[in-house]
Amino acid sequence: MKSHSGIAVAIMCTAGLFLAHASFAQYPVRPIRLVVLIAPGGGPDVGARVIQPPLSERLGQTIVVENRAGANGNIAGEFVARSAPDGYTLLFGADSLVAINPHIYSKMTFDPVKDLAPVATTIITQLILSVHPSLPVRDFKEFLAFARKTSPPLHYASGGNGSQHHLSTEMLKQRAGINLVHVPYKSGSPAVAAAIVGDVPIVMAGSSSGPLVKAGKLRAIAVTGRERLKLFPDVPTIGEFFPGYQVNNWLGIWAPAGTPEPVIAKLHAEINRVLAMPEVGERIRSVGGAEPWITNRDEFAAAIQRDYEKYGKLVKEIGARLD
Repeated sequence: MKSHSGIAVAIMCTAGLFLAHASFAQYPVRPIRLVVLIAPGGGPDVGARVIQPPLSERLGQTIVVENRAGANGNIAGEFVARSAPDGYTLLFGADSLVAINPHIYSKMTFDPVKDLAPVATTIITQLILSVHPSLPVRDFKEFLAFARKTSPPLHYASGGNGSQHHLSTEMLKQRAGINLVHVPYKSGSPAVAAAIVGDVPIVMAGSSSGPLVKAGKLRAIAVTGRERLKLFPDVPTIGEFFPGYQVNNWLGIWAPAGTPEPVIAKLHAEINRVLAMPEVGERIRSVGGAEPWITNRDEFAAAIQRDYEKYGKLVKEIGARLD
């Protein structure tokens, strides 16, 4: 027979679990911080600010977007991973953080796969290879010919060492037999800015660079996805020239590992409802070829695993490594 003290402890534990569950059910009860892994203006930042207002309305709380750029997302990722696992600090991040960084950084102060809990996918898109209008090439075929004969080699800007912008261009160099010199920036936005002013003649950037192409500030010569972008139907995919070449990048939301299941489940459901809104989809598409990407949580986990393996193989082939 249990002692009175034992029964009291059991009752207190049961009451504690009940109160904890009740508090999770009321989530959120205060503002949420949404940490973006790049500087303002790039694709993830634009995506976060498109989703922020309707998600805030659905959750009934203010969502504050906070940019923490650097180290291909590691700075923002570690900040969120080390935050309290209560659902009030979330990461609006890119696939590169969990699929590329573990392979390319020789040392990391956290494990993005283990220390971050996947909440929901948000946006899927592809990259655009563009040149400054002063470069004497009109299309991808001319670009390849020009790159092969130019000495010293042309420079290209990317969103940072180990970013998809970087790896996809290195993969192109490998497949096309061309030499280009990498100029890394902290994120895609300053890389695009450098290309616009002509500091670097070539840039591999996200779909957020699409409006700048439309404005004539850059010339798009190829895209990295399986299909041509609807925004630029005359711009070929790199895969049309080099079969098997395909790079899509996607964005998602993560929470610190250990965040209660009811909180993650609620966030997942509300984010998917926001992405299904026609006006949200239209705003995402207007960026330049991005699409809302709604998945269930098993599909999200499978995408992480698939790309983790794909980029691990690519990093090994290219020999890329960062300290």
